[in-house]
This record gives sequence, C-alpha cells and structure tokens, in this order.
Amino acid sequence: MEKLSKLNTLLLGLQHVCVMYGGAVAVPLIVGPAIGLTQEQIIYLISFDLLACGIVTLLQVIGGKGFGIKLPALMAVSFIVVEPVIAIGSVHSITGVLGAVMVSGIIVAILSGVIGKLIPYFPPIVAGSVILIIGVSLMPVAMKNAAGGVGSPTFGDPMNLMLACFTLVSFLLLNTLTKGFLKAVSVLFAMILGTILAGILGMVDTSGFLEASWFTMVTPFYFGVPTFDLSSIITMTIISLIIAVESIGVFLTLGEVCGKEITEKDVEKGLRAEGIGSFISGIFNSFNHSTFSQNVGLVLLTKVTQRSVVVTAGCILIFLAFVPKVAGLTTMIPLPVLGGAMIPMFGMLLSAALGMIAKADLSKPSNQLTIALGIGVGLAVKGSRKHSINSGNSPINMWKRSGDGYNNTGCVKCHPEWKNKSIYYTPSFHTRNSTKHEPEY
Repeated sequence: MEKLSKLNTLLLGLQHVCVMYGGAVAVPLIVGPAIGLTQEQIIYLISFDLLACGIVTLLQVIGGKGFGIKLPALMAVSFIVVEPVIAIGSVHSITGVLGAVMVSGIIVAILSGVIGKLIPYFPPIVAGSVILIIGVSLMPVAMKNAAGGVGSPTFGDPMNLMLACFTLVSFLLLNTLTKGFLKAVSVLFAMILGTILAGILGMVDTSGFLEASWFTMVTPFYFGVPTFDLSSIITMTIISLIIAVESIGVFLTLGEVCGKEITEKDVEKGLRAEGIGSFISGIFNSFNHSTFSQNVGLVLLTKVTQRSVVVTAGCILIFLAFVPKVAGLTTMIPLPVLGGAMIPMFGMLLSAALGMIAKADLSKPSNQLTIALGIGVGLAVKGSRKHSINSGNSPINMWKRSGDGYNNTGCVKCHPEWKNKSIYYTPSFHTRNSTKHEPEY
C-alpha cells in the first residue's frame, strides 16, 4: 500500500469531509426548525453535530480494546433518525430526544455481541419496509421546504419553487456530467449554486453568519439535562437497530475493498463503537450515527483505503465544530434550496429501501404479506397520529392551550437564557419576509 504524504492525506481527508458535509449538516437544518429551535440554537446544533461526527469517526476507525471496526468508515448522523427525532422533539423537546439517543446507544453497545446472531431473524425485507416508510414520510418535508416552509407568507411562491427546481437540476447535471470528486460533492455544489442564485434574488439572510463567533467552546448538555421517556427510548432503539443492520452491510463492503475478512467479532466491535458513539453524541447534543454510504462509495472510487485519511477527516470535523462561523455559513441556505437538495437525498433512501426489499423472494405470499402489513400499518399509524395531533381537541393542543405546554415541551426550560423565547419560533433566515409560526407536526 502506497504511503501518502501529509499534504495528500490532508487533501483526501478534506475530500471525505466535503462528500459528507452537505448530508451531515442537512439533518440539524431539517430537525432544528421542525422542533422549534431558534437560528442561534441551530448554528450550535450544527457545531455539535460536526463534533460528534468527528469523535464517533475516530472511535470507529482508530478503535480500542473491544470497540471499533478499524476500517476507513466515516460516521455521520443518519437520515433515518430525522422523522422520529422530529416526532419526539415536537412533544418532549430536544432534551427528550437526547435522552432517548443516549439510552439507545447504551442498548446497542450491550447488544452488539448478539445483534449479528439475530440477523436471520431481522431480514432485509423488514428493515427495508421500515426505511421505506421513513423515506415516504420525509418526502413531504422536502416538498414543503421547496415551497418555502410551512407557515411562511411566501409558501408556494413560484420563486421558491423555481429556486428548488434550479437546485435539483443543478444536482442532476453535476451528478450526471461530472466524474470523481465533483460527482461525489454534487449535492453540496448544487446547494452552493442555489444559495448564490437566492442571494442574487435577495432571498438570503446573512445575519446568522455575521453574528456567529469565530470560536466557541462546545458545551455538553447545552440544551439542558436529558429527559427520558419510555416510548421515545423504544423508538430510537428500534431506529438504532435498523442502523446497525445497515452498518453490517457497510462493514462487509469495506472489508472486501480493504482485503480484510470481516468476522462476527469485527461486527461486534463496530456496532459497539456505534453504541458508544451514540451515547457520547447525546452528551454533546447530537443524534445517532451510521457509516455514511457516500464515503464508502468514495473509498470504492478512489481505492484509497488508508485509515489515516479518514482519521484526518475526523480531526477536520472536530476542528470545524469549534468555529461557529462555518456553521453560520450553512444557515444562509434558504429552505427552497434545501428542499431541492433533499429530494434526491430522500429519494436515495427510498431506493436503498427498495434494494433491501428486492433481496427477498417477493413471489412468496409470506413476504408479500410482510410488506403489505408493515408498510400499510406504518403509514396508517403515521397518518392517524398527524390527524390526531393537528386536531383541535388533541391532548397536545389541549396541553398547549392550558398555558403549560410551551413551558414544559420546549427548550424554554432547557437553558436559562431562553426564558422569553418560544420553542415554536421557526427562524426567518430561510424564507423571504417569513414570520413566526408553529411547525407542522
């Protein structure tokens, strides 16, 4: 294996960061407004996310006694967590989310030794059906953002839709007509182009970037002491187990390209690192991580399998976490641009789910019934939950009308400086002339 110079290692590590950056920051950008965080809080959430990505990557790649796959696996927040995090955060605030993330990480770390043995009882058709439900549920989020964001006075404005279409077409052209590095970062470049056009049209608010400091000390439990709700913990544990099943496939792929035979013990160490990473991630105000498929594709493309490259990428992510100015740059991205970029990203989630389902013999009535019941009931429950929560007599709305809902469900009580801030304030920097509004549940 060719020895890389320090400069080449740095550039290759930076390339990994560029490949995952757009997807990594997209999760806090989606989740933040949906659970009512302010612009300042979202900037910090992005910094926390980058720090957690870097720490978990180092745990997985460098490893230690009993944990770490020790392959070039870059870790980032999984898109699979978006929908459950929004659902939990809308009711129990972000502290409820972080508590569930921490406990789910402990459970995965404890069960890592047996998860591999349970794979035959957790077939791809089941995991694929769950991921498909999540992907279908996320697509409306992309479309609402493309229209300008629910509650915005410009929601549905043709200019918003044009900007989203421009971003989507830019991605398709870059992804189709370019190769190598440019193809790998086509989503990021499409968002940059979309934001530039939005700036020309006067649809970008730079206040978040201008007000962000150049350096900050990342604070554990920034949003307050985590809270623990049983249903939230069960939800995030199920999501973590789905991520674990996906990770096993990634480990096997990386092992093949790196010329390393992956044993049950290796899988156990890799999943244990994911569990420990989720626990640490919860402490540092972030969510569950998975091995980023985009970066696995980059390893396959470049054939650069040295762990030092991904270790460098992890260190870069940690550095960026302490520079809020960088996080502030991402808050300049208007919602229509983000929506246009979300469409292909969430579409790939659907594609991956269908690929997992396709591994099963769909001619068998039992498999057909599994898909029918799993997806049918899942979508039915989601639809009924949304109707119930949005109805005027739902428990949540009655709770809010009682006067205590805002104090108990929001981030108001998570941090003393937020006493006079409503958690349902959605930042106006994403849309033109936008105003305060409650996110759609």
